[in-house]
Amino acid sequence: MFSDNKKPRPMTEFGGQPNRIEKNTKIKGDITSEADFRIDGKLEGNVKTSGKVVIGKDGYINGKVECVNADIEGKFNGELNVSDLLSLKASATIEGNVSVSKLAVEPGATFNASCTMGKGAITSTPASTPTATASKLQSTKTNEPAKVS
Repeated sequence: MFSDNKKPRPMTEFGGQPNRIEKNTKIKGDITSEADFRIDGKLEGNVKTSGKVVIGKDGYINGKVECVNADIEGKFNGELNVSDLLSLKASATIEGNVSVSKLAVEPGATFNASCTMGKGAITSTPASTPTATASKLQSTKTNEPAKVS
């Protein structure tokens, strides 16, 4: 009732209107934006944004993505650099190299990637700095916890 959470936030705060690539749309090329991005189609190329990237259930990206936050329900193959939170939904399939500060994985997600985690994961780290790595982290669709092999 007295919360500031219900006040609408100006779009300029996030860099403008969110961008969207709809289902049955295929794009080849690189995208740079300050606004959020939602991909429900297919993209072969790179995405760089100071906002959030959402890959919908039918979405697919093959390339490099640099963003602050990401929610993935669809498929991703390539290099993924998320400076804050990467959230993988149960239907997500990730392959490639992932660098992230925080990671949330729902049971059922497929995560076949080399993963570097931590606050310094996005910036280049000296060889002496220990990093957490995971290879072939996979969970099954039977609500079992993720398994590392």
